[in-house]
Amino acid sequence: MLAALLAALIAAPSASVTTALLLREPGRTSPAGGIDVQAVLRTVAPSVVTIETGRAGADRIFGSGAGSGVVLSSDGLVLTNAHVVAGADAIRVAVSGGPPRPADLVGSSPSVDIALVRVRDASGLVPATLGSSVAVAVGDDVVAIGYALSLGDAPTVTRGIVSAKGRSLEADGIVLDDLLQIDAAINRGNSGGPLVNSAGQVIGINTAGIPNAQNLGFAIEIDAVRPVVEQLLAGRGELEVRGFLGVTTRAVGELAREARDGLRTAEATGLVVLRVQPGSGAADADLRVGDVILAIDGRSVETPTDLGDLLRTRSAGDSVTVDLDRQGERRSVTARLGSRAVPAGR
Repeated sequence: MLAALLAALIAAPSASVTTALLLREPGRTSPAGGIDVQAVLRTVAPSVVTIETGRAGADRIFGSGAGSGVVLSSDGLVLTNAHVVAGADAIRVAVSGGPPRPADLVGSSPSVDIALVRVRDASGLVPATLGSSVAVAVGDDVVAIGYALSLGDAPTVTRGIVSAKGRSLEADGIVLDDLLQIDAAINRGNSGGPLVNSAGQVIGINTAGIPNAQNLGFAIEIDAVRPVVEQLLAGRGELEVRGFLGVTTRAVGELAREARDGLRTAEATGLVVLRVQPGSGAADADLRVGDVILAIDGRSVETPTDLGDLLRTRSAGDSVTVDLDRQGERRSVTARLGSRAVPAGR
């Protein structure tokens, strides 16, 4: 049913069908003469939103996080990252620099870091056009758009190229596949914003930047996103809630010698922290990029799978003791787990 609806809209888009995605044939990603950033921005900026999450108060959100999103329908359907809205008690969306408006979670698929929210009582929004990541080649020009660091009412725009395709990245024991690696800057708040080609078509959803790395960011390929959107709209989201620490890690043994030397640790095993999710239990416990996690509640963790298996036995709100090595010094911290929906049975 939904596939037929999408096909009909490709032939004849209609504003009356409010939950549809406007899909068009992708244009060339890097035309002769390079990418016209201003033209791309004029096309896409009206479809990029900023997302606030946290605890609802009388007239504001307290303890809020921030991210970005992409408008998919005129009646307020917005695509973003699952980690942007993970554990949120309240969600607000600001469209095109306007005032924040309340929104509701439609569904979340953390295994691919994709979520849908809907702005309440919305109409007349400008949907983005989704392209195709199949047409993307290494070296193509791209533009990343999002509300980096929540710096203002206008989105931040960074330009770069596609550095690689088909990359994988691990966070809290969940491996994200089908990633575009780009050299355009991805900063806090960019998550959930669009990666677009020269035609102003969305070819990826920005998901991660690696702190202290040079020109290294990642976006989820849009062709991997489409079926997840259909799944979430059909009500087949991933609803089993488990403990969420909020770190992206890699096994110490997988690091190059130079990178291991930079950690200044004698530990041969453990998980080096590559990224700490703002507002997470890991951030509140002062876990830092470069820390080596050795054990959780006394259980050794040597691979991201070990961490994921352990967190599956914990619930949101649980406190865990994290044993770590920081630049050669052993220490322990207590972290309170947040919540994250994951695929049932995994």
